[in-house]
Amino acid sequence: MNFLWPQLLWTMLALPLLPLLYLWLLRRRGKAAVRLSSLRVARAAQGRTWRRHVPPALFLLALAVLLLALARPMARVALPWARSTIMLAIDASLSMRIADVEPTRMLAAQEAARTFLQELPKNIDVGIVTFAGTALVAQQATLDRPSLIGAIDAIQMQIGTAIGSAIVLCLAELFPDHGIDLGEMTFGPRRNARRLDERPKPPPKPIVPVQPGSYDAAAIILLSDGRRTTGVDTLQAAKMAADRGVRIYVVGLGTPDGHLSQGEGMAIYLQLDEPTLREVARITDGEYHHAATAESLRGVYQKLGTRLQARKRETELTALVALLGAVLVAVAAGLSVLWFGRIA
Repeated sequence: MNFLWPQLLWTMLALPLLPLLYLWLLRRRGKAAVRLSSLRVARAAQGRTWRRHVPPALFLLALAVLLLALARPMARVALPWARSTIMLAIDASLSMRIADVEPTRMLAAQEAARTFLQELPKNIDVGIVTFAGTALVAQQATLDRPSLIGAIDAIQMQIGTAIGSAIVLCLAELFPDHGIDLGEMTFGPRRNARRLDERPKPPPKPIVPVQPGSYDAAAIILLSDGRRTTGVDTLQAAKMAADRGVRIYVVGLGTPDGHLSQGEGMAIYLQLDEPTLREVARITDGEYHHAATAESLRGVYQKLGTRLQARKRETELTALVALLGAVLVAVAAGLSVLWFGRIA
């Protein structure tokens, strides 16, 4: 636990004075009781029952808790994601038709993604980016699960694998105010005038790099079965995600030699580029998983879904601690009224 205003913890040094003040008041009350004419009243005043000390003890504890709240305590607490976003980046290159993962890589990926969406908490927004030679937003982030499933079912395979472009497009969706322009990163600055119906994009926002994986409000799940053939460099895109604190969970789909049984050409581009995919996960403080079968792919999605439901966040506990202090004050006052008919 740490504190936003730790200097206020010095106020707790006054707490030991309160028990001394309480003992002094008891002694003073005892001396006054001796001078009373009624022996019954004197005994009542000098009563040593444990009840008379409970309310003051609770009040002292409540005061300590309230002074602790003044320092604004912080702690890393596992909390459910609230209105957070997961971007699914799904490879739609032609190699996804290979059947080394039954029935095919693409059909297995679509089925696993549908299951993942059904099991994910309903308060998490999900967006879908598909990529082959280019990257496209198949569905903007939404809570509407049927729309997401429809976008997954409508995936069309094409030539090429632009993994880096898919990551950049996911970041553009997550940070619309950062002025991320995939077109300019791919082809350079535009020289022609924009279309009349095209909305002007904000200028690129200067980014102060943060700790990789520190942005808990979003994550990217990247599924690919090959290696980059076009588009933005994969590791450059991963560095952009790391600078914004976004984790990338990478799923490598297929068997290393699955393309050989299919008689496909340009075999090197149909093989998993595991070193690069692992580096993407490492740079962003994410994870890499290899899924060689449809069952293992579903297992990976299930594991990621469970992990993304709750994350440890640095959370201010001031309100909770102050509430505890208020409850203790109320209990002390209630017991005092119940046992002695007054707040003592």
